[in-house]
Amino acid sequence: MLLLTCPWCGPRDETEYHYGGQAHVPYPEDPAALSDEEWAQYLFYRDNPSGPYAERWSHSGGCRKWFNVVRDTRTYDFLAVYKPTDPRPEIEVTR
Repeated sequence: MLLLTCPWCGPRDETEYHYGGQAHVPYPEDPAALSDEEWAQYLFYRDNPSGPYAERWSHSGGCRKWFNVVRDTRTYDFLAVYKPTDPRPEIEVTR
């Protein structure tokens, strides 16, 4: 089991959380002006890096609040946890 630290509740078992996709994806400024291809890009296409990746998570089994994490996609290690109002922390990658 993995422990994930909620910014409000503290460390909890991974089963209390739900993954919410890539973090920091801005909503389109003028959604009505988007073509079908642009909507598809916004809705379905996400980054897929090898290494640190910013994600959204919800503490669905606890406070039900959303927060962001930076997770290493190679090791599944959670490198940082932060509130949605905070900027993404800079993470140094060591190989």
